[in-house]
Amino acid sequence: MATNDLGLLALRLGIGGTLIAHGAQKLFGAFGGGGLEGTAGAMHAMGFRPGKRNAVLAGASEAGGGALLALGLATPVGGASAAAAMAAASFVHKPNGFFATSGGFEYPAVLGLASVALAVGGPGRLSLDAATGHVFNKRWTTVLALTAAGIGAYTTIKAREQTVAAESAEG
Repeated sequence: MATNDLGLLALRLGIGGTLIAHGAQKLFGAFGGGGLEGTAGAMHAMGFRPGKRNAVLAGASEAGGGALLALGLATPVGGASAAAAMAAASFVHKPNGFFATSGGFEYPAVLGLASVALAVGGPGRLSLDAATGHVFNKRWTTVLALTAAGIGAYTTIKAREQTVAAESAEG
């Protein structure tokens, strides 16, 4: 076993576990989160319409993507899913600058970048992808997953920007 496999395992468990917890806050109210109803209200207030659908998608992308990353199973799909959710979160925090201490996009950007890196670089030998002969971890899967996630994130971000602009023009 190479030390880079241990490093990838540690990275997958850390990033994946963080994303699972982050998604569980949204979906179930775990760890002091708002749960689905609270998150839906927050999503609506941030310009994501409909709020409940966006709350479910964000929570599922984070928790599901995080679980896939932690397990090293369908790693490109898990990484792309998490990265898409983090891209949207980064755009929400962008007006506050980079650093998290001022409400900036530092935290979601780092989670998203790490998720993309794992999607592209792979999970290492200590993973379910390796144990299954990489049936869900192929180059075409990576390209397809990242492309679909990019389109989904772009569409979500643009729709939110339109909503925010329309609401600013009204009042």
